[in-house]
Amino acid sequence: MDTPVELIVGLGNPGPNYERTRHNAGADLVLELAKTLHVELKHESKFFGDTARVTLDGHDVRLLIPSTYMNLSGKSVSALAKFYQIASEAILVVHDELDKSPGEARFKKGGGHGGHNGLRDIIKCLGNNKEFARLRIGIGHPGNAKQVADYVLKKASPDDQQLIINSIDDALRALPLAVAGQWEKAMLKLHSA
Repeated sequence: MDTPVELIVGLGNPGPNYERTRHNAGADLVLELAKTLHVELKHESKFFGDTARVTLDGHDVRLLIPSTYMNLSGKSVSALAKFYQIASEAILVVHDELDKSPGEARFKKGGGHGGHNGLRDIIKCLGNNKEFARLRIGIGHPGNAKQVADYVLKKASPDDQQLIINSIDDALRALPLAVAGQWEKAMLKLHSA
């Protein structure tokens, strides 16, 4: 039996300057999920982020958007996971993915950080545990490694933004299967969307 999800984390940077930037695709998904469930995330300083408790298809799940900057996301994730005794395997981290095109979203179980500073810090703060699941929201690549930092902190073009929104919607439809621990079905549903 695959592990059900107890915590969904949406990565991004805090503040209005970063809203709807490519790097905030993970946070955007969690905000959209909260909206569809008619739940408001509330700031909890002990978790260094905004959080809510929801029921998704009968499963009790916590939502978290760290209020730290991206490269310090692990501080928030580890604080909440330790407090509620949530195992790394029961965490789903939603993040932007340079290696996927806008409009593409993919689940992944475990793995390295792939150069993503948010994932790097989460792995470090969870005691070098890489076993958490990921939901990668494609944002495309600028084509040159030197342009990445600038690229992820900017808003996508209107066409790309619409593709990102579409992939978030596709991911939200597959999310209940992942939360239930039905990873193969979740991947099949999302990856064939």
